[in-house]
Amino acid sequence: MESLPGFRDFEPSACAQRNALFYGWRTVARRFGFEEFDGPIAEPLELFTQKSGEEIVNQLFAFEDKGGRKMALRPEMTPSLVRILGKSLATLKKPTKLFNITEQFRYERPQKGRLRSFYQFNADIVGEPSLSAEAELIALAVESLRYFGLTEEHFYVRLSDRQLWQLWLKAFGITDEVLVGGILGLLDKWERRPKEDIEKDLIKLLPSCVQTQTFFEATEQLRHCKTLEAIEACFSQQTTDAELSEALHQRLSELEALLHDLAVLECEKFVAVDLTIVRGLAYYTGFVFELFETGNQGRALAGGGRYDQLFEKLTHHPMPAVGFAAGDVTLTDLLNKYHLLSDYKRTADVFCVFEETERDRALRCTQMLRRENFSVLYSFGEAKVLSKQLKKAYVEQPQYIVIFTQELASCGKVQVKCLADETMREVGLEEMAEVLRKKRKIEA
Repeated sequence: MESLPGFRDFEPSACAQRNALFYGWRTVARRFGFEEFDGPIAEPLELFTQKSGEEIVNQLFAFEDKGGRKMALRPEMTPSLVRILGKSLATLKKPTKLFNITEQFRYERPQKGRLRSFYQFNADIVGEPSLSAEAELIALAVESLRYFGLTEEHFYVRLSDRQLWQLWLKAFGITDEVLVGGILGLLDKWERRPKEDIEKDLIKLLPSCVQTQTFFEATEQLRHCKTLEAIEACFSQQTTDAELSEALHQRLSELEALLHDLAVLECEKFVAVDLTIVRGLAYYTGFVFELFETGNQGRALAGGGRYDQLFEKLTHHPMPAVGFAAGDVTLTDLLNKYHLLSDYKRTADVFCVFEETERDRALRCTQMLRRENFSVLYSFGEAKVLSKQLKKAYVEQPQYIVIFTQELASCGKVQVKCLADETMREVGLEEMAEVLRKKRKIEA
Protein backbone atom coordinates (compact mmCIF):
# COMPACT_ATOMS: atom_id res chain seq x y z
CA MET A 1 0.00 0.00 0.00
CA GLU A 2 1.40 3.39 -1.05
CA SER A 3 1.27 6.60 0.96
CA LEU A 4 -1.28 9.24 -0.02
CA PRO A 5 -0.37 11.63 -2.89
CA GLY A 6 1.77 14.50 -1.65
CA PHE A 7 2.63 12.78 1.63
CA ARG A 8 6.02 11.29 2.49
CA ASP A 9 7.47 8.36 4.38
CA PHE A 10 10.62 9.13 6.36
CA GLU A 11 12.78 6.04 6.47
CA PRO A 12 15.81 6.28 8.82
CA SER A 13 18.18 8.04 6.38
CA ALA A 14 15.49 10.52 5.26
CA CYS A 15 14.42 11.04 8.86
CA ALA A 16 18.02 11.77 9.82
CA GLN A 17 18.18 14.42 7.10
CA ARG A 18 14.91 15.94 8.24
CA ASN A 19 16.04 15.99 11.87
CA ALA A 20 19.35 17.59 10.84
CA LEU A 21 17.32 20.32 9.15
CA PHE A 22 15.22 20.83 12.27
CA TYR A 23 18.32 20.92 14.47
CA GLY A 24 19.92 23.59 12.29
CA TRP A 25 16.79 25.75 12.22
CA ARG A 26 16.34 25.43 15.97
CA THR A 27 20.00 26.18 16.69
CA VAL A 28 20.07 29.37 14.61
CA ALA A 29 16.73 30.63 15.94
CA ARG A 30 17.97 30.28 19.51
CA ARG A 31 21.19 32.11 18.62
CA PHE A 32 18.99 35.03 17.59
CA GLY A 33 17.08 34.89 20.88
CA PHE A 34 13.82 33.47 19.50
CA GLU A 35 11.62 31.36 21.79
CA GLU A 36 9.89 28.21 20.54
CA PHE A 37 6.12 27.77 20.62
CA ASP A 38 3.62 25.34 19.15
CA GLY A 39 -0.08 24.97 18.47
CA PRO A 40 -2.64 22.33 17.43
CA ILE A 41 -2.47 20.64 14.06
CA ALA A 42 -6.20 21.33 13.48
CA GLU A 43 -7.83 24.73 13.85
CA PRO A 44 -11.33 26.19 13.38
CA LEU A 45 -11.91 26.69 9.67
CA GLU A 46 -13.03 30.25 10.40
CA LEU A 47 -9.51 31.17 11.48
CA PHE A 48 -8.32 30.75 7.88
CA THR A 49 -11.40 32.00 6.03
CA GLN A 50 -11.46 35.15 8.18
CA LYS A 51 -7.87 35.84 7.12
CA SER A 52 -7.98 34.81 3.47
CA GLY A 53 -11.63 34.59 2.42
CA GLU A 54 -13.92 31.66 1.63
CA GLU A 55 -11.97 30.78 -1.53
CA ILE A 56 -9.14 29.44 0.67
CA VAL A 57 -11.31 26.42 1.58
CA ASN A 58 -10.51 24.71 -1.74
CA GLN A 59 -6.81 24.79 -0.82
CA LEU A 60 -7.28 23.24 2.62
CA PHE A 61 -7.83 19.84 4.15
CA ALA A 62 -11.16 21.02 5.57
CA PHE A 63 -13.72 18.78 7.28
CA GLU A 64 -16.48 18.65 9.85
CA ASP A 65 -15.86 16.75 13.08
CA LYS A 66 -18.40 14.54 14.85
CA GLY A 67 -19.59 17.50 16.87
CA GLY A 68 -20.46 19.44 13.71
CA ARG A 69 -17.52 21.85 14.02
CA LYS A 70 -15.91 23.03 10.79
CA MET A 71 -12.17 22.46 11.00
CA ALA A 72 -9.04 22.41 8.86
CA LEU A 73 -5.54 21.04 9.10
CA ARG A 74 -3.30 24.09 9.39
CA PRO A 75 -1.94 25.29 6.01
CA GLU A 76 0.34 27.85 7.71
CA MET A 77 1.22 28.92 11.24
CA THR A 78 0.67 32.70 11.23
CA PRO A 79 -3.10 32.62 11.99
CA SER A 80 -2.47 30.19 14.86
CA LEU A 81 0.23 32.51 16.20
CA VAL A 82 -2.20 35.44 16.10
CA ARG A 83 -4.89 33.37 17.85
CA ILE A 84 -2.49 32.19 20.56
CA LEU A 85 -1.01 35.62 21.28
CA GLY A 86 -4.40 37.29 20.95
CA LYS A 87 -5.38 35.88 24.34
CA SER A 88 -2.75 37.98 26.14
CA LEU A 89 -1.98 41.00 23.94
CA ALA A 90 -2.43 43.44 26.83
CA THR A 91 0.48 41.89 28.75
CA LEU A 92 2.56 40.80 25.78
CA LYS A 93 6.27 41.53 26.01
CA LYS A 94 7.28 43.80 23.14
CA PRO A 95 8.94 42.79 21.02
CA THR A 96 8.21 39.08 21.27
CA LYS A 97 10.42 36.86 19.10
CA LEU A 98 8.94 33.43 18.42
CA PHE A 99 9.71 30.45 16.17
CA ASN A 100 8.40 26.97 15.57
CA ILE A 101 8.93 23.98 13.31
CA THR A 102 5.65 22.35 12.36
CA GLU A 103 3.96 20.19 9.77
CA GLN A 104 1.52 22.01 7.47
CA PHE A 105 -1.07 20.72 5.01
CA ARG A 106 -2.38 22.18 1.77
CA TYR A 107 -4.71 20.48 -0.66
CA GLU A 108 -3.02 21.19 -3.97
CA ARG A 109 -1.53 19.28 -6.85
CA PRO A 110 1.77 17.68 -5.74
CA GLN A 111 4.73 18.76 -7.86
CA LYS A 112 8.46 19.35 -7.55
CA GLY A 113 9.15 21.49 -4.52
CA ARG A 114 5.51 21.45 -3.37
CA LEU A 115 3.70 18.68 -1.51
CA ARG A 116 0.46 18.37 0.40
CA SER A 117 2.27 17.69 3.65
CA PHE A 118 5.43 19.61 4.45
CA TYR A 119 7.37 21.10 7.34
CA GLN A 120 8.06 24.78 7.87
CA PHE A 121 10.43 26.83 9.97
CA ASN A 122 8.39 29.85 11.05
CA ALA A 123 9.88 32.92 12.73
CA ASP A 124 8.00 36.06 13.80
CA ILE A 125 8.68 39.29 15.67
CA VAL A 126 5.53 40.72 17.22
CA GLY A 127 5.13 44.19 18.72
CA GLU A 128 8.03 45.92 16.94
CA PRO A 129 7.07 48.61 14.38
CA SER A 130 10.62 49.62 13.38
CA LEU A 131 12.59 48.26 10.43
CA SER A 132 14.94 46.58 12.90
CA ALA A 133 12.46 43.70 12.94
CA GLU A 134 12.73 43.21 9.16
CA ALA A 135 16.52 43.37 9.32
CA GLU A 136 16.64 40.85 12.16
CA LEU A 137 14.35 38.38 10.38
CA ILE A 138 16.16 38.61 7.05
CA ALA A 139 19.46 38.08 8.89
CA LEU A 140 17.93 35.03 10.59
CA ALA A 141 16.70 33.67 7.26
CA VAL A 142 20.16 34.12 5.74
CA GLU A 143 21.92 32.49 8.70
CA SER A 144 19.47 29.58 8.67
CA LEU A 145 20.79 28.69 5.19
CA ARG A 146 24.43 29.54 5.86
CA TYR A 147 24.35 27.14 8.81
CA PHE A 148 24.16 24.24 6.32
CA GLY A 149 27.11 25.46 4.26
CA LEU A 150 25.19 27.47 1.65
CA THR A 151 26.82 30.72 0.50
CA GLU A 152 26.02 33.70 -1.72
CA GLU A 153 26.95 31.42 -4.63
CA HIS A 154 23.95 29.24 -3.78
CA PHE A 155 21.14 31.62 -2.75
CA TYR A 156 20.09 35.24 -2.39
CA VAL A 157 17.32 37.38 -0.90
CA ARG A 158 14.93 39.23 -3.21
CA LEU A 159 13.68 42.28 -1.27
CA SER A 160 10.60 44.23 -2.32
CA ASP A 161 7.91 46.50 -0.90
CA ARG A 162 4.14 46.38 -1.26
CA GLN A 163 3.88 50.03 -0.18
CA LEU A 164 5.98 51.07 -3.18
CA TRP A 165 3.61 49.15 -5.41
CA GLN A 166 0.62 50.86 -3.79
CA LEU A 167 2.25 54.24 -4.45
CA TRP A 168 2.81 53.13 -8.06
CA LEU A 169 -0.88 52.32 -8.48
CA LYS A 170 -1.76 55.64 -6.85
CA ALA A 171 0.37 57.38 -9.50
CA PHE A 172 -2.12 55.97 -12.03
CA GLY A 173 -5.09 57.04 -9.93
CA ILE A 174 -5.81 53.52 -8.64
CA THR A 175 -6.72 53.69 -4.95
CA ASP A 176 -9.78 51.46 -4.62
CA GLU A 177 -8.88 48.73 -2.08
CA VAL A 178 -10.42 45.90 -4.11
CA LEU A 179 -8.70 46.99 -7.34
CA VAL A 180 -5.37 47.46 -5.56
CA GLY A 181 -5.64 43.97 -4.06
CA GLY A 182 -6.50 42.46 -7.44
CA ILE A 183 -3.60 44.14 -9.24
CA LEU A 184 -1.12 43.21 -6.48
CA GLY A 185 -2.29 39.63 -6.85
CA LEU A 186 -1.68 39.88 -10.59
CA LEU A 187 1.78 41.34 -10.00
CA ASP A 188 2.61 38.41 -7.75
CA LYS A 189 2.10 35.99 -10.67
CA TRP A 190 3.34 38.41 -13.38
CA GLU A 191 6.65 36.72 -14.21
CA ARG A 192 5.04 33.27 -14.50
CA ARG A 193 2.35 34.24 -17.03
CA PRO A 194 2.35 35.12 -20.75
CA LYS A 195 2.09 38.80 -21.64
CA GLU A 196 -1.23 38.28 -23.44
CA ASP A 197 -2.86 36.77 -20.33
CA ILE A 198 -1.61 39.61 -18.14
CA GLU A 199 -3.00 42.20 -20.53
CA LYS A 200 -6.39 40.45 -20.58
CA ASP A 201 -6.54 40.58 -16.79
CA LEU A 202 -5.44 44.22 -16.75
CA ILE A 203 -8.29 45.13 -19.10
CA LYS A 204 -10.69 43.69 -16.48
CA LEU A 205 -8.97 45.32 -13.51
CA LEU A 206 -7.80 48.76 -14.64
CA PRO A 207 -10.15 51.75 -14.49
CA SER A 208 -11.23 53.08 -17.87
CA CYS A 209 -9.02 56.15 -17.40
CA VAL A 210 -5.86 53.99 -17.43
CA GLN A 211 -4.57 52.80 -20.80
CA THR A 212 -3.66 49.10 -20.55
CA GLN A 213 -0.59 49.14 -22.81
CA THR A 214 0.82 52.24 -21.12
CA PHE A 215 0.37 50.71 -17.67
CA PHE A 216 1.87 47.38 -18.77
CA GLU A 217 5.01 48.93 -20.30
CA ALA A 218 5.59 51.32 -17.40
CA THR A 219 5.07 48.54 -14.87
CA GLU A 220 7.49 46.30 -16.74
CA GLN A 221 10.08 49.06 -16.45
CA LEU A 222 9.53 49.42 -12.69
CA ARG A 223 9.66 45.66 -12.14
CA HIS A 224 13.19 45.60 -13.52
CA CYS A 225 14.53 48.52 -11.45
CA LYS A 226 17.35 47.24 -9.22
CA THR A 227 18.43 50.47 -7.47
CA LEU A 228 16.68 53.16 -5.47
CA GLU A 229 17.73 55.74 -8.04
CA ALA A 230 16.18 53.73 -10.86
CA ILE A 231 12.93 53.35 -8.91
CA GLU A 232 12.74 57.09 -8.26
CA ALA A 233 13.44 57.87 -11.92
CA CYS A 234 10.73 55.45 -13.04
CA PHE A 235 8.18 57.12 -10.75
CA SER A 236 9.15 60.59 -11.98
CA GLN A 237 8.13 59.58 -15.50
CA GLN A 238 4.58 58.87 -14.31
CA THR A 239 3.77 61.57 -11.76
CA THR A 240 4.69 65.06 -10.61
CA ASP A 241 2.26 65.02 -7.69
CA ALA A 242 4.12 66.62 -4.77
CA GLU A 243 2.36 64.62 -2.04
CA LEU A 244 3.02 61.31 -3.80
CA SER A 245 6.64 62.27 -4.50
CA GLU A 246 7.15 63.05 -0.81
CA ALA A 247 5.64 59.68 0.18
CA LEU A 248 7.92 57.97 -2.34
CA HIS A 249 10.98 59.78 -1.00
CA GLN A 250 10.08 58.75 2.56
CA ARG A 251 9.60 55.12 1.61
CA LEU A 252 12.84 54.94 -0.37
CA SER A 253 14.64 56.44 2.64
CA GLU A 254 13.22 53.62 4.76
CA LEU A 255 14.33 51.05 2.19
CA GLU A 256 17.80 52.61 2.22
CA ALA A 257 17.87 52.38 6.04
CA LEU A 258 16.86 48.71 5.89
CA LEU A 259 19.60 47.97 3.36
CA HIS A 260 22.08 49.77 5.65
CA ASP A 261 21.11 47.61 8.63
CA LEU A 262 21.40 44.46 6.52
CA ALA A 263 24.88 45.53 5.45
CA VAL A 264 25.88 46.05 9.10
CA LEU A 265 24.47 42.58 9.86
CA GLU A 266 26.76 41.22 7.10
CA CYS A 267 23.90 40.27 4.78
CA GLU A 268 24.61 42.82 2.05
CA LYS A 269 26.11 40.34 -0.40
CA PHE A 270 22.99 38.17 -0.11
CA VAL A 271 20.35 40.88 -0.67
CA ALA A 272 19.08 42.37 -3.93
CA VAL A 273 16.28 44.89 -4.44
CA ASP A 274 13.75 43.08 -6.61
CA LEU A 275 10.29 44.57 -7.09
CA THR A 276 9.09 41.49 -8.97
CA ILE A 277 8.45 40.01 -5.52
CA VAL A 278 5.00 40.99 -4.25
CA ARG A 279 3.87 37.97 -2.16
CA GLY A 280 0.41 36.64 -2.87
CA LEU A 281 -1.05 36.82 0.64
CA ALA A 282 -3.11 39.98 0.99
CA TYR A 283 -2.26 40.52 4.66
CA TYR A 284 1.27 41.78 3.88
CA THR A 285 1.50 45.54 4.45
CA GLY A 286 5.11 46.58 3.85
CA PHE A 287 8.49 45.15 2.97
CA VAL A 288 8.38 41.59 1.68
CA PHE A 289 11.16 39.18 0.74
CA GLU A 290 11.81 35.76 -0.69
CA LEU A 291 14.95 33.60 -0.72
CA PHE A 292 15.78 31.80 -3.95
CA GLU A 293 18.50 29.60 -5.29
CA THR A 294 20.91 31.69 -7.35
CA GLY A 295 19.60 31.75 -10.89
CA ASN A 296 16.01 31.62 -9.59
CA GLN A 297 15.78 27.90 -10.15
CA GLY A 298 12.82 26.18 -8.52
CA ARG A 299 10.49 27.53 -5.89
CA ALA A 300 11.27 29.96 -3.10
CA LEU A 301 13.33 28.59 -0.22
CA ALA A 302 11.67 31.00 2.22
CA GLY A 303 9.48 34.07 2.18
CA GLY A 304 7.80 36.59 4.41
CA GLY A 305 7.26 40.21 5.27
CA ARG A 306 5.43 42.68 7.47
CA TYR A 307 1.77 42.07 8.33
CA ASP A 308 0.76 44.92 10.63
CA GLN A 309 -3.01 44.57 10.12
CA LEU A 310 -3.56 40.85 10.70
CA PHE A 311 -3.76 41.03 14.49
CA GLU A 312 -6.40 43.74 14.27
CA LYS A 313 -8.35 41.76 11.68
CA LEU A 314 -8.41 38.56 13.75
CA THR A 315 -8.39 39.93 17.32
CA HIS A 316 -9.65 43.54 16.90
CA HIS A 317 -6.47 44.76 18.60
CA PRO A 318 -3.72 46.39 16.47
CA MET A 319 -0.24 44.93 16.80
CA PRO A 320 2.75 45.34 14.42
CA ALA A 321 4.29 42.07 13.26
CA VAL A 322 6.71 40.66 10.72
CA GLY A 323 7.60 37.07 9.96
CA PHE A 324 8.79 34.48 7.45
CA ALA A 325 8.49 30.78 6.76
CA ALA A 326 10.99 28.37 5.19
CA GLY A 327 9.92 25.00 3.79
CA ASP A 328 11.75 21.72 4.19
CA VAL A 329 11.01 20.39 0.69
CA THR A 330 12.84 23.02 -1.38
CA LEU A 331 15.67 23.37 1.13
CA THR A 332 16.28 19.62 1.29
CA ASP A 333 16.37 19.49 -2.53
CA LEU A 334 18.93 22.31 -2.62
CA LEU A 335 21.14 20.84 0.11
CA ASN A 336 21.11 17.43 -1.56
CA LYS A 337 21.97 19.06 -4.89
CA TYR A 338 25.20 20.35 -3.35
CA HIS A 339 25.75 17.24 -1.17
CA LEU A 340 25.42 19.26 2.03
CA LEU A 341 23.22 16.77 3.86
CA SER A 342 25.24 13.65 3.06
CA ASP A 343 27.15 13.75 6.37
CA TYR A 344 24.05 13.74 8.55
CA LYS A 345 23.45 10.00 8.60
CA ARG A 346 23.37 8.98 12.23
CA THR A 347 25.58 6.06 13.30
CA ALA A 348 26.13 4.58 16.73
CA ASP A 349 29.04 5.77 18.84
CA VAL A 350 29.89 2.29 20.05
CA PHE A 351 29.20 -1.32 19.06
CA CYS A 352 29.93 -3.85 21.82
CA VAL A 353 30.98 -7.39 20.85
CA PHE A 354 31.64 -10.11 23.39
CA GLU A 355 32.38 -13.73 24.02
CA GLU A 356 29.43 -15.61 25.51
CA THR A 357 31.11 -15.77 28.92
CA GLU A 358 31.36 -11.97 28.99
CA ARG A 359 27.77 -11.25 27.95
CA ASP A 360 26.57 -9.93 31.33
CA ARG A 361 29.62 -7.71 31.76
CA ALA A 362 29.20 -6.34 28.23
CA LEU A 363 25.51 -5.56 28.75
CA ARG A 364 26.23 -3.78 32.05
CA CYS A 365 28.89 -1.69 30.28
CA THR A 366 26.43 -1.01 27.46
CA GLN A 367 23.98 0.54 29.91
CA MET A 368 26.75 2.46 31.65
CA LEU A 369 27.88 3.98 28.35
CA ARG A 370 24.31 4.87 27.40
CA ARG A 371 23.93 6.74 30.68
CA GLU A 372 27.12 8.58 29.77
CA ASN A 373 25.30 9.81 26.63
CA PHE A 374 26.86 7.37 24.13
CA SER A 375 24.67 5.59 21.60
CA VAL A 376 25.51 1.88 21.88
CA LEU A 377 24.56 -1.20 19.87
CA TYR A 378 25.21 -4.89 20.41
CA SER A 379 24.23 -8.01 18.53
CA PHE A 380 21.25 -10.10 19.61
CA GLY A 381 21.29 -13.27 17.55
CA GLU A 382 25.03 -13.93 17.08
CA ALA A 383 26.01 -13.54 20.74
CA LYS A 384 27.88 -16.88 20.81
CA VAL A 385 30.08 -16.16 17.79
CA LEU A 386 32.53 -13.26 18.11
CA SER A 387 33.43 -13.16 14.41
CA LYS A 388 29.79 -12.78 13.36
CA GLN A 389 29.35 -9.97 15.86
CA LEU A 390 32.39 -8.17 14.44
CA LYS A 391 31.02 -8.56 10.93
CA LYS A 392 27.72 -7.02 12.02
CA ALA A 393 29.57 -4.23 13.80
CA TYR A 394 31.39 -3.27 10.59
CA VAL A 395 28.07 -3.19 8.74
CA GLU A 396 26.69 -0.69 11.29
CA GLN A 397 29.81 1.52 10.99
CA PRO A 398 30.00 2.84 14.56
CA GLN A 399 32.81 5.15 15.62
CA TYR A 400 34.22 2.52 17.98
CA ILE A 401 34.01 -1.20 18.56
CA VAL A 402 34.49 -2.32 22.17
CA ILE A 403 35.52 -5.97 22.49
CA PHE A 404 34.95 -8.07 25.61
CA THR A 405 36.85 -11.36 25.91
CA GLN A 406 37.56 -13.71 28.80
CA GLU A 407 41.29 -13.12 28.41
CA LEU A 408 40.88 -9.31 28.63
CA ALA A 409 38.49 -9.71 31.56
CA SER A 410 41.17 -11.55 33.55
CA CYS A 411 43.15 -8.28 33.74
CA GLY A 412 40.09 -6.00 33.97
CA LYS A 413 40.36 -4.58 30.47
CA VAL A 414 38.49 -4.27 27.18
CA GLN A 415 39.75 -3.60 23.69
CA VAL A 416 38.67 -0.36 21.93
CA LYS A 417 38.96 -0.13 18.14
CA CYS A 418 38.58 3.18 16.31
CA LEU A 419 37.16 2.54 12.84
CA ALA A 420 38.32 5.91 11.48
CA ASP A 421 42.02 5.04 11.70
CA GLU A 422 41.86 1.30 12.54
CA THR A 423 43.83 1.87 15.76
CA MET A 424 43.31 -0.43 18.74
CA ARG A 425 44.12 -0.06 22.41
CA GLU A 426 43.39 -1.89 25.64
CA VAL A 427 41.85 0.13 28.46
CA GLY A 428 40.51 -0.62 31.90
CA LEU A 429 36.78 -0.86 32.42
CA GLU A 430 36.79 2.07 34.81
CA GLU A 431 38.50 4.36 32.28
CA MET A 432 36.68 3.19 29.13
CA ALA A 433 33.99 5.88 29.20
CA GLU A 434 36.52 8.63 29.82
CA VAL A 435 38.76 7.42 26.98
CA LEU A 436 35.82 7.36 24.57
CA ARG A 437 34.65 10.75 25.77
CA LYS A 438 38.04 12.36 25.21
CA LYS A 439 38.40 10.84 21.74
CA ARG A 440 34.91 12.03 20.82
CA LYS A 441 35.71 15.54 22.06
CA ILE A 442 38.90 15.69 20.00
CA GLU A 443 37.04 14.54 16.87
CA ALA A 444 34.19 17.01 17.42
